[in-house]
Formats: sequence, C-alpha cells, structure tokens
Amino acid sequence: MTEPELDFAEVRRAFDHAAASYDAHAVLQREVCDRLFERLDFMTVQPGRVLDVGTGTGYGLLQLRSRYATAELCALDIAPAMLAAARARLQQPSWARRALQRLALNPSGPSHLVCADMARLPLAPSSMNLVWSSLALQWAHDLEAILKDFHRVLAPGGLLMFATFGPDTLKELRAAFSAIDDAPHVNRFIDLHDIGDMLIHAGFASPVMEMDMLTLTYADLKALMRDLKGIGAHNAATTRRRGLLGKSAWARLEQAYESNRHEGRLPATFEVIYGHAWTGDKAQREDGRQIIQFNIGERRRKLGLA
Repeated sequence: MTEPELDFAEVRRAFDHAAASYDAHAVLQREVCDRLFERLDFMTVQPGRVLDVGTGTGYGLLQLRSRYATAELCALDIAPAMLAAARARLQQPSWARRALQRLALNPSGPSHLVCADMARLPLAPSSMNLVWSSLALQWAHDLEAILKDFHRVLAPGGLLMFATFGPDTLKELRAAFSAIDDAPHVNRFIDLHDIGDMLIHAGFASPVMEMDMLTLTYADLKALMRDLKGIGAHNAATTRRRGLLGKSAWARLEQAYESNRHEGRLPATFEVIYGHAWTGDKAQREDGRQIIQFNIGERRRKLGLA
C-alpha cells in the first residue's frame, strides 16, 4: 500500500506551536528516551562529536551532555521553537550539570543548535562519531535515504542509535477513525524488519533491532487527543481531512474507541522500535564504489625496486 506523503510545513508548524506545552505531555517520550539512553551503557564508544536528530526541547540532549561532557554536540530539529526550548534547557542549572561539577568534569564541549530537515543534513561527510535520534524517524518520508545520509556523516567506526514507532502504534485510534471515514487520520509507521533491511542497504554493519510495547491509559478520548496535540504529534498527511470533526463524527469516534475500555480506562498502544548499527570502516562509498587501500612503498620493496 502506498503511504500518504507528509506535509512538512505542517509538521514544522505543529512542533513550533507545541514547544511550550511539549514537556507537560511528553511522558512517553521521556520514558523512551531514558530506555534508549540506557542502551549506551553497553556501547564502548567515546565520541568526539555527537549529532542529536530531532532534539525537541532537549531532554535527550542534556543526557548526552552529561555522558559525553567534553564532546562537541550538534542538536538538529525542524522547529525553531523546539531549538529555543532546548537552548534554554542547556543553560539552566541541572542535576546533571551539578553532578559533573562535583566530579570535576565541567561540560566543556561546545553545543551547536541547527534548524534543518533531517532529510537534508547540512553536515560534512564523516564529521560525526555518534548519531542519536529518539522518536524522530517516524516523521521521515524516505527513511532509507535518511539512513544513507546518517551513514554519510558518520566517521568510520561511528555508531547510529535510534528509537522510532512501529506499525501497532495508536492502533486503537486508527481502528476507531476507520468508523468515521476512509481518510488518513493516524500516521503510518514502518515495520522493525523493514528498518533492519534499510540499515543494511544504507551501508551499516551489525544492526540490532528491539521492540517494546508500551501502553498509556486515559480516562477518556479527549485526554488522549490533548496529549497528542500537546506534543505536536497530529496527522500531517497531505491527504488529511481539513478542519475539526463535527459533533456527530466525534460522537461516533468516541463510541468506537469505547470498545477498548478496560478496567475503567482507555488504552493507547505504542510500539517502540530501538535500533543501533555501526558504520564499519566505510570501505564502500555511498555510490557503491569500493575503496581499496594499498601502500606503494611497501609494494616496491616486495618487488625489490626500493
């Protein structure tokens, strides 16, 4: 099935508008970020440069600063208001900053905030050692192309770590909307196995994929919709239905969602996919050509010419 294209002007507008309310509604996003961050405990990497793709209000960026105190951090987001919130978070005194100061590890690495589309990274080849992204890749129109660009900007031996949403995310809401009309109301998400294949095609080595099913519960459908609006995560398909639902359509949507009520609460399922992969030695260029290294001086000696 062909997936509907996203309206990226609408994506930017929604996240700009949600920057002030994001942290109040981002319970799930913080939990996923924490779980992704814990996976760094098993990685033997001390990056000199780190790229945070989809930094949002900077919750993960601050954690990366606490772990890699002297690294050069680059925070990238499509929404200027989100970057402004991230800058404010970095400048505020925090437990992480105080802990680093007690250990005499003042966070001295510079931080750069870049407003750009992750599909067009304004970065030089092999300029990063770690690319980190928590819950941003689900907004990609061409995920494989973005992964190839991640591979381009990562140095040899670099690491990509990410979390994104899988196909069962908001399955209850998608099913309820199907009782209203045939228009797309909930974004579609890519399967774990397909993402693994894309990593291989993008040139990454040793990809590892994992999945969690997380469920939030709500008193009513309005509370769920407030959370989604509060983080800027609403339907941005170019073919989306414009305008608000009428009273009759909203009543039918509520009735359809009520069939999911369990023990007095309405569930909202989120399939969270975690992945990491390495660039390896980057012996193959992005255009498929192989790089062969040899030492002319050593070859001449073996032939008795030196």
